[in-house]
Amino acid sequence: MWRDEKFLRACLDSIANARADLHLEIVLIQNGVTFDTSRLTELSLSVIQNPTNRGIAPARNQGMQIARGRYVMLLDVDTRVAQDSLRNLVCFMDENLDAGLAGPRLQDADGNLQYTCRKLPTLWSKVLRRVPTRWAQAALADELLYAYDHRAPRAVDYVIGAGQLIRRDAMEQIGWLDEKIFYGPEDVDYCIRMWRAGWRVMYVPDAIVIHDEQRLTKQRAFSKLSLIHAYGLAHFFWKYKYAFRRPALMGAGTRHSPYA
Repeated sequence: MWRDEKFLRACLDSIANARADLHLEIVLIQNGVTFDTSRLTELSLSVIQNPTNRGIAPARNQGMQIARGRYVMLLDVDTRVAQDSLRNLVCFMDENLDAGLAGPRLQDADGNLQYTCRKLPTLWSKVLRRVPTRWAQAALADELLYAYDHRAPRAVDYVIGAGQLIRRDAMEQIGWLDEKIFYGPEDVDYCIRMWRAGWRVMYVPDAIVIHDEQRLTKQRAFSKLSLIHAYGLAHFFWKYKYAFRRPALMGAGTRHSPYA
């Protein structure tokens, strides 16, 4: 977490209310900030304090490396977990042993769907996301899976990192998040690595997470954070050697993307 104290209490309360019979350990990464956690004793909470903002991937890796559960969930601080969502995600993974990573249905506080399960991005689609016109949004419809009704589980290229449940066996096989990516798209990279290691990436709409999306790079288009994000994108496209044509996803018995 970084500069998001106002969301912290609501996020942790929602986890406590949604844990049901699950045994949870929570690792809170304070990334360049210090908040008072002394009143959060009702949860099994471990706190890692970074003196500076290390970036999303390095900070999350710290938590992933000390977590002991058979599943590890990455969760943004600006989220609230709905009742039964954690159990539904775990049950889905228990029943689908070839799924290495699953993402919940993300929606805003009014219940409006956020299109967070997607096809791989291209350089062109990243440009279009900066264009606030209906034409640009229509051009993104295929990548954002607008035609999919989002009421049934399905395999997808990736789910965004605001909420990802990761199987420990898969995590131990493919390793940690790419720390060369300070802020996005470390989530896309991790899902590609899941597919290429033979695991499926799944979208599970029966698990609902409320997401008060911040989209920091859109708040200030030419900020330092935007430049860091652009560097992460450049690293990502260079790493996978593509720009405009999506690469094939390997694994799960196919040489193709789930949409081929």
